Amino acid sequence: MSSMIKKFFLVFFIFVNLLCANEDNVSLEANRLKIESLNEKITQITEELKNNIWLIGYENFVTYNRLLEELKIVDKKVRRLSKRRDKKSKLKYEELLKEQDRLEKQIELLKEYKYSPFIKIIKPDELEIKPNVTNPFMIIAAFSYIKKLKEDMQSYKSKIESLDTLIEKLKEKRALLREIYKLTPNEEILKKVKKIERDLKEFNRAHELAATTFEVFSKKIERTIIEVKDDITFQVKRAFNIGLFILVVIVFTLIAKFMIKRYIKDNERFYMANKAINLINISLIIIILLFAYIENVTYMVTILGFASAGIAIAMKDWFMNILGWMVIVFGGSFKVGDRVKVQKDGLPYVGDIIDISLQRITILEDITLTTYLQNRRAGRVIFIPNNFVFTTLIANYTHVTLKTVWDGIDVTITFDSNYKKAMHIIKEITKRYSKGYTSIARRSLGKLRNQYSLKNTNVEPRIFSFLEPHGLTISTWYMTNSYAALTLRSSISAEIIEAFNKEDDITIAYPRQTIDINPKPTTVQSNTKEAIN
Repeated sequence: MSSMIKKFFLVFFIFVNLLCANEDNVSLEANRLKIESLNEKITQITEELKNNIWLIGYENFVTYNRLLEELKIVDKKVRRLSKRRDKKSKLKYEELLKEQDRLEKQIELLKEYKYSPFIKIIKPDELEIKPNVTNPFMIIAAFSYIKKLKEDMQSYKSKIESLDTLIEKLKEKRALLREIYKLTPNEEILKKVKKIERDLKEFNRAHELAATTFEVFSKKIERTIIEVKDDITFQVKRAFNIGLFILVVIVFTLIAKFMIKRYIKDNERFYMANKAINLINISLIIIILLFAYIENVTYMVTILGFASAGIAIAMKDWFMNILGWMVIVFGGSFKVGDRVKVQKDGLPYVGDIIDISLQRITILEDITLTTYLQNRRAGRVIFIPNNFVFTTLIANYTHVTLKTVWDGIDVTITFDSNYKKAMHIIKEITKRYSKGYTSIARRSLGKLRNQYSLKNTNVEPRIFSFLEPHGLTISTWYMTNSYAALTLRSSISAEIIEAFNKEDDITIAYPRQTIDINPKPTTVQSNTKEAIN
């Protein structure tokens, strides 16, 4: 009986052991599967953190400092072994030199990680100098400055958020490693846990400092943005007020132009009045802008006073042109529309003034007797500096009320012609064609008596006769249109020729030469022949 009981207990014990062993195997398998799952999660986290700038920068920073420590130790050993002369020490010395060179090269490669990567968020860069918004053009720069400040603040915030993400991932990785350590206690895993804890300690300290710095930095940026916006608002209001003043000036200018257009019918007077209004308008606008945007007008006047001597010398012609413009405009010697004649370098130019600016008189060259006889060119635009009024003779064909000018035609007849009849014919033709211009000239000269002392105001055609070597020259002078002298000259010339051709006792003289093909022998030659015979 006792033998049976012993067998029973033996079998029972074996059965229990088998059950326990099976449970242990099941438990080990479960642990293995759980560890694999945890390792997969750790691998996933490691992969996510592989390109994290903070982790890379920090690890390189740690490596850089570790290499520095190693280099210090190697340097001490090198200095110590350099004094020994035995063979073993020399071999060790050479190995240390190689190690020293290797460490120095590695340190050189990592020198950009000399400082902690967290310095950039703990001590951010100073803000750029705030733009001084003193005029509307600076508003664009001010908006660009505000945009950059916001971008800097957002970049700072993104860096802190990326550090937050790194800390959370490291905490998650630490928790996973701790679970693995509980399942399978391992010295290697414990080292990883401690390393992560050291890293987390550094990252948390950097994060706390960065969060505090960001709060101060963001408030500084917000205050700066408010100041810049206040400057922008002030300049906008200022520009609006200045624009309002300029608009008022422009409105008054338009009203003045409307009034002169309505009441001034003479085109030349209208042109000058319109130009004067434009000049006043531009001057007022410039004065408004100067007094609005120049902070210290007195300072500017002082600077200009010191610089005036040099400016006067360097820009003498420019100032003389302006002075000439003042003489022309306010003196009344010339105006737009006048026909003038100016001579430069021996060549005369006749044309109509089409513009008078601050620097020059612009003339459109016309077809005149001058272009016919001398230039053989017309239609050119001639620019005359205003200072010519001080140095060069400029003839005005249409001064003030004058629209006529004396023109003359010379006709030479032979000595045996009836010169009295010829003079009478020319005088009658000249009177008939110039009658209208004679009346106009008489009225114009009558008006000029108020400004000038006129003694001879005879404007009737005048006839003169002069003895010339090849005949009698009859010169007729008459009043003609200053702008179309050639037209009347052409008509009178053709009429005179036609009238003379009808008269038998009037012959126009012109250069002639007579050639005798069969000359008769002279008296001296005849007497010589008779003597020979």
